[in-house]
Amino acid sequence: MTIKGWRLLPLLATATLLLSACSSAPQQERVEAPRGSSLSGPIVEQRWNLLLVGTDERLSMPEAPFFQISKDGKVSGHDGCNRFTGEVKLGDNQRIEFGELATTRMACPQMADAKRVTDMMETAYRYLIDHDRLVFFGPDSRVLGGWRKGN
Repeated sequence: MTIKGWRLLPLLATATLLLSACSSAPQQERVEAPRGSSLSGPIVEQRWNLLLVGTDERLSMPEAPFFQISKDGKVSGHDGCNRFTGEVKLGDNQRIEFGELATTRMACPQMADAKRVTDMMETAYRYLIDHDRLVFFGPDSRVLGGWRKGN
């Protein structure tokens, strides 16, 4: 694990404890956004660059994976190989739900890693922001990966 990975561990440990303390039924809870509403908050209108997959794995890709959520609920970005677009809903308690992401179909040597990036997003259930870091958690409160604010 790199020094940067070690810096992220206290954040991940704290976030895991906070989320595990919350009791919820992931199968029953859905994120509903009122029609015509506009998304807002620190996660919206910000570029997020991939930092880690899981708690400590860095990926080496032809292009750095990133995403950005617009106020109208659209998400777009790059998984390291292909561009993607989709929809996202934000709810109470840092709840997040990405719609099925549509990607271009360019071949690259790291297709499996690119799929891991989009799978992380499609599996994301909650998020936590700490300074310039964004962490996604699955429905089981497992850390899926981390992102860093881009310029």
